[in-house]
Amino acid sequence: MTRPSTRAILTGAAAVFLLAGCQAVRSAPERLLAWRTPAAEPAPGLIEPVRAAAVVNDLAVFRVPSNGCTKKDDMLPVVSRQGLSSVLILRRLTEDLCTRPVEDGVELRWTFEELGIKPGSTVTVGNPYQLPTGGT
Repeated sequence: MTRPSTRAILTGAAAVFLLAGCQAVRSAPERLLAWRTPAAEPAPGLIEPVRAAAVVNDLAVFRVPSNGCTKKDDMLPVVSRQGLSSVLILRRLTEDLCTRPVEDGVELRWTFEELGIKPGSTVTVGNPYQLPTGGT
């Protein structure tokens, strides 16, 4: 029996996250664009398409595309409360103008404490998902 490659595993995981993200976006359409700020005052940056996202053990982990210079400070995680749960969306503040694309993107992490989210809370990611565009 052959062992699946890391790329096959990551692609499968991204597909699962894509489907989960579609459900999250479908359940809260326009509200996803008006995070925590009043309607007259749009949130800074642009909503970042992510390759993968997971919220586990009071930690939010994102894999985002990078041209070689993306770092945590380039992003702004924005939390909106919806009832007893929260919706988390990652917004890009600084464009990555480097020319050394990172094939699998970069991993960025935020603790619930950094995000101002109560430990053990239910959190949904509202970013759209973007599958890698590279070859197989």
